[in-house]
Amino acid sequence: MIELSPMTIGGLGVVALLVLCFAGIRFAFAGALVGTAGLTMMLGWDAGIRTAGIAPYTAGANYTLSVLPMFILIGYLAYYAGITQTAFEAARRWFGWLPGGLATGTVFAVAGFSAVSGASSAAAAVFAKVAIPEMLRAKYDKRLAAGVCAAGATLDSLIPPSTLLVVYGIITEQSIGKLLIAGFVPGLVSALVYAMIITYRCWRNPELGPRITGYTWPQRFRSLPGTTPIFLVILIIFLSMYFGWATPTEAGALGAFSVFVFALKNGINRSELRQCLLDSARLTVMIFTVIWGVLIFVRFLGYSGMPEEVSKWVTSLDVAPVLVLLAIYLLYFVLGTVLEGIGMFLLTLPVIFPVIVALGYDPIWFGIVLVKLSGIASLSPPVGLVVFVVNGVRPDISVRDIFKGIWPFIFADIITLGVLTAFPEIVTFIVEISD
Repeated sequence: MIELSPMTIGGLGVVALLVLCFAGIRFAFAGALVGTAGLTMMLGWDAGIRTAGIAPYTAGANYTLSVLPMFILIGYLAYYAGITQTAFEAARRWFGWLPGGLATGTVFAVAGFSAVSGASSAAAAVFAKVAIPEMLRAKYDKRLAAGVCAAGATLDSLIPPSTLLVVYGIITEQSIGKLLIAGFVPGLVSALVYAMIITYRCWRNPELGPRITGYTWPQRFRSLPGTTPIFLVILIIFLSMYFGWATPTEAGALGAFSVFVFALKNGINRSELRQCLLDSARLTVMIFTVIWGVLIFVRFLGYSGMPEEVSKWVTSLDVAPVLVLLAIYLLYFVLGTVLEGIGMFLLTLPVIFPVIVALGYDPIWFGIVLVKLSGIASLSPPVGLVVFVVNGVRPDISVRDIFKGIWPFIFADIITLGVLTAFPEIVTFIVEISD
């Protein structure tokens, strides 16, 4: 029988995982299967099975993970509390007068909703229901209307509460509190770049997005009280973590309780509350299943020594670190065409993260950049998760038209990525102040 080195087994494991994923096997099951097989090959049957069983429990029993269901619950409660509609109406009244103002208003409404939601797919579904009909009634181009809902939803991954940032923190063992704090400013920068792209395009071609006029100043100010829950949750989550008054989980629980109070005030009924809790439980179980499966794979890679060897090889190359970073960006652009965000994180970070640390890049900054890259991935064909979510809500707008509508926003994301790479202080300064 041929004896294989741990490095060879690790390399074969990565190939096997990719083959299974491309064959349509769920990422969680593929990761668990390959990881368990690899561990038994290296450690023997008994030790391998025990290690595969302990790996997900050790991480799953971590108190830090309890932040995920809290953030997911906030998002679903916010929808049933009617926060989405009030945010959109306020944005419509304040930004509608701009070229493409209703689309710009949608971007800022999604940014506000992102502060009370942890899943971009939920944001895409909600605003496809709320914003697209309003934009079509205002004679907006359907590709712009659908594209702005899909692209705006990716802000949900940057602006806390963010499940992707939590997953990144768990995998890389970074402070989840610092990651969540660091996401605010880049999220706002992304929203501003989107708004500028929309304004420029509609200024050049007014037929894309006509101006909405007729609102008086008193009408605009009367729309602001409805946005109170959003600002309250932002203050609770951000300030409690920034000043160390609460852990991320405690901040999430306080935010969920606040939105629950507003939902009761707005008349949420028993069946809606039941559906909200069921939706939150389903999404939580799905994310935890993926994490558990891939943690087995991560443990297998750790035993193989592959991440350390790749890191040593890359750092020994006689090239500037920024070129390695750009190559990593390119890798994620390619992977983003076939994998969604969590899948990319769990597949690549065990190998890529040691390289980033060895090259001297800030792990918190890289987490934000990686989430931005995953946002581009969730828009990119052929997978484009949020694109298919929008199409599911609005089947009258074809997937082809939605993909056409999102290209300007992918261009905007590349601009934002360039800004965050050239000026990492945009990400790190607020974390450094909080230390």
